[in-house]
Amino acid sequence: MYGLLVLLGVLTLVFFLFNILPGDPARMMLGQRADEESIRIINRDLGRDKPVGLQYVNYLNDLLPISLHNHRDSTSYFYLDANKYAPYATLLKVGSTSVVAKAPYLRRSYQSKRRVSDIIATAFPQTALLAVVALGFALVLGILLGVLSALYKDTWVDRVTLVLSTMGMSLPSFFAAILIAWFFAYVLADYTHLNMFGNLYTVDDYGTGEYLDIKNLILPALTLGIRPLATLTQLTRNSLLEALSQDYIRTAKAKGMSFGRVVFRHALRNALNPVVTSASGWLAGLLAGAVFVEYVFDWKGMGVVIVNGLDQYDFPVVMGAILFICVLLIVINILTDILYAVLDPRVRIQ
Repeated sequence: MYGLLVLLGVLTLVFFLFNILPGDPARMMLGQRADEESIRIINRDLGRDKPVGLQYVNYLNDLLPISLHNHRDSTSYFYLDANKYAPYATLLKVGSTSVVAKAPYLRRSYQSKRRVSDIIATAFPQTALLAVVALGFALVLGILLGVLSALYKDTWVDRVTLVLSTMGMSLPSFFAAILIAWFFAYVLADYTHLNMFGNLYTVDDYGTGEYLDIKNLILPALTLGIRPLATLTQLTRNSLLEALSQDYIRTAKAKGMSFGRVVFRHALRNALNPVVTSASGWLAGLLAGAVFVEYVFDWKGMGVVIVNGLDQYDFPVVMGAILFICVLLIVINILTDILYAVLDPRVRIQ
């Protein structure tokens, strides 16, 4: 219920924000020399000729899985205009009004006329792959470095890790992306054979189609993983040091358990809660679209979709992408709460 309230709040804020921004999508579509009659017709087709409050109600009606539709005024209900793309089931019909069950409809792009859901479905897998690889790299290496730093506290290993972590947390993503692209794909290009720009699929030079070019994933994933790596390393170190000072650890040592079993079976497991919290936050942030990194490396993901939508006043695309990201954040937070109970027996789901 809390997640639904958050989603409603974000939806309301985003809708009214993008409907009071300056700029006319109809004029963007037709050009600056378009006549007023053509602009009026386009705005009527987009539903922007109605009061903002009514536009908001119609937008909610398109998004809700159970919604009302008046067949005499189909111009107010964009899902009916899109039923050739996605079917709906009529649950109840009273006169000209129907209660229908359908998938949430995010409307169509102003520019390409494609469904927003299709645009997101094309872009999100690219961002998801990039985010998962980057976070996986950061999580594995961050926990390993954090454990080493905690076990060798106040030694040169701990100090070097602390310095590198501080540098990683303070390095802006856009600067890191440019620096890494220049160094590994330009200066060391003869050795790394990496590209400064490129997507997961590359067009064949001979025109025979596309092929999977997995090496284009390396640099953007490395860039995205730097900051979560630094954060997770420090969190693991501090949390593990705190866990190692608890009474149950001294009891386990007194019972004659091996040092490795005490650390990895007892201390580390209980120290992972803040790490899981941070990792889930980073995953949600990366799935939201690492705009700068995707733009620098020309990675066709959610970040590029949002930037292009803003640049072209393509409000349905931007609004749909933001709402999709909001749902992801809510789901990830819920899964994180459930994972707490798995990692820490002291956590109980009431």
